[in-house]
Formats: sequence, structure tokens, C-alpha cells
Amino acid sequence: MKLKQQPEDFRVEELTAATGGDSGEFAFYRLDKTGWTTPDALSAIRRRWQIDFRRMGYGGLKDRHAVTSQFLTIFRGPKRNLSHERITLTHLGQRTEPYSAHDITANRFTVTLRAMSDIAVSVAATALTEVERCGVPNYFDDQRFGSVDDATAFVAKEMVLGRFEEALKLALMAPYEFDRREAKREKATLKAHWGDWPVLKAKLPRGHARSLVDYLVSHPTDFKGAVARLKPELQGLYLSAYQSYLWNRMLAAWLTHTLGAENLASVELKLGKVPVPVRVPEEKRAEWESLALPLPSSRLKPGPDDAWAGIVEEVMKAEGLPLAELRIRGMEKPFFSKGDRLGCVRSTNIGHTNEPDDVNPGKRKLTLKFDLPRGCYATMIVKRVTAIV
Repeated sequence: MKLKQQPEDFRVEELTAATGGDSGEFAFYRLDKTGWTTPDALSAIRRRWQIDFRRMGYGGLKDRHAVTSQFLTIFRGPKRNLSHERITLTHLGQRTEPYSAHDITANRFTVTLRAMSDIAVSVAATALTEVERCGVPNYFDDQRFGSVDDATAFVAKEMVLGRFEEALKLALMAPYEFDRREAKREKATLKAHWGDWPVLKAKLPRGHARSLVDYLVSHPTDFKGAVARLKPELQGLYLSAYQSYLWNRMLAAWLTHTLGAENLASVELKLGKVPVPVRVPEEKRAEWESLALPLPSSRLKPGPDDAWAGIVEEVMKAEGLPLAELRIRGMEKPFFSKGDRLGCVRSTNIGHTNEPDDVNPGKRKLTLKFDLPRGCYATMIVKRVTAIV
């Protein structure tokens, strides 16, 4: 099976009731992109228009290897369109409020799976009926974890532990499979001369890494200060990645303890296998379909009647961190999010077709179409229906 063999094989359309009008200080846009992450596309727009990040509002992160459409606002932004290397920004009017995740009603996906055998298509079709019957665990999928190579290499965990030099090293030097040549060269330079800040300042090209090194020239051991100067959007991504990893472990533990191994299969995520239900006992169905687990942080205060308290304690004990310590000491920002996330997700408007693969002769292609609530990952459905193929 081949996923995303071509960019148009994975399409995401953000759905919203938000509209643009004639008045308001927030310019409203539709962002269509191919081959860009959302943060990278926003950075490109910022550079072209000299826009401060804090003036931008958007709802969600869309995949790099896809054709995607989403919405954003810019406070007092230009009332015009922009085209830039497979990025198209279309001005839709003005709003009185910034656009945010709360404005997203759903995401619509069209996913084409290629190079499939007849048996693989049949197995996937059967799995789709299980998905409709049982739902899918609402795990954060691999896109959430960016350049994290394993479960021991989280920038945010190093920040929580007060190891700011290690956090900065990971932020600036961790390898990423999609690094371009310039990024690889910059990381090699950082690794070769780490600690010799004047030399690094002379060797690095202008950019974010050099600005941090410039700070260390004057403050050679203030790694906390350097970490605090990481781009705000990057700081947020680092904390989200670690918190999401912990939440995934909580959901996996709940499924294992509550549904039992006999009702579970597994799918492979970047950071390890996780359980998924193939059957849900009738006496557990209501509990599963209404399950909501909190995002872990020091602000979370489990009570004696909270059914998830034991799960949180189990996960944090295995991580070697008390829940009360899940914060960045000595820094007001960034901070871990607070809230609940549904454990079970159900897709709507789901359908599928299969036909001869026009790219891989002799094979079939399976096209899935479905809507998901915001914050849910279409790739989890793909992995679920192809897990045993």
C-alpha cells in the first residue's frame, strides 16, 4: 500500500461557518498550499508581507505532503491576494475577531491509497465497517511529533527537567527526515562548534539559530534565556508534542485496562505501537463512546472520584515525572495546555470507492472520503484500515 504517492492523493479541506465581510480590523484569508507545513507556509507569508507572528490567527496544522485548504486572519493585514511557491492566499473580506480553532466545524478528507492488491482492498473494506461500528481512538498521530525520533527526545521534557542546554541542542540540532541541504549544513556546523559562540556566529547564515547564538555570545551559559528566545510558535509545538505523547499513553492504558487484549488490535505509530478496538463489549460501549481524558499538566488536579486519575498516575510514574512537576520552572511562557480530549472519534459522511490504479499498473486504488472533527487525524483511520494488510 502506498499513501501520499502523489500530493493530490491526500486532500484536506477545512470547513467553517466563518465568513468575511466589509468591516473589521482582521483580514480574512483562505490558504491553499501543497508541499508545505502550516507553520512554514505562515512563515513564508510573514516574510513576504513583513507581518509579526502575533498578528496572525489560524485554526489548525495541515499536513505537508498533501493538498490542503484552511483559513486564517491577519490583524490589519493587506486586502489582497498572495502567491508564493505552491502557496495561494486569497483575501475573503474582513472580520471583527481573529480566526481560531473554535471556528472550524470539521475537516473534510479525500485520501487515495495506491498499489493495493484485491485482498488488501477487501481487508480494508472490512476494517471500515469495524471503524463505523467501534469508532477510532483519537490518538495524536505522527504529524504531531515533527522531528522527534524517539520517546526520549522531547525538547519540552528537557525544559521541564531544567536541562535547558539539552533542550536547546534538540531544538537546533535534532535531525529531521525532511531537512533540506541548508538545514543539514547548519546543524552540522552547530554540532561541530557548539559552545564556541563567536565562531558559530561567524559561520552561521542569518536566521533564527544565529540570533540565538548571538545571544549566547553575550550570555554564554544562559541556556534558559536562549530557550526563552525560541520562536513562540516553535515553543508551542515542543510543548504540544510532549503533552500529546503523554496523552496517547493515557488513552492506550485506558483501552488496555478497560476493553482487554481480546478486543484489541494494534497500529504502528512513529513512537511505538498503540492499541485500537476491533470489538467493544456492549457493557463498555457507552463508557468508550463518551470517554474524555484530560491533557496532562501541573494545573490538572485529579480528584478521588476522577476515573482517569489512576491512568494519569500510571503514565507519569512510568515517565519518571510527578504530574505536579509538569511545568517549565522559572518561565511564565510557554505553558502546557489545559482541557479534555475525546478518546473515541467517529467519522461522518464516510464512503469509499476502488478502481484500477492509474499509477501502479495491475494494482487497485482505494479512495476514502470522510469528515472528522477538528483536531482528529485522518491518518489514524488510514492506519486502522490498513493495519493488517
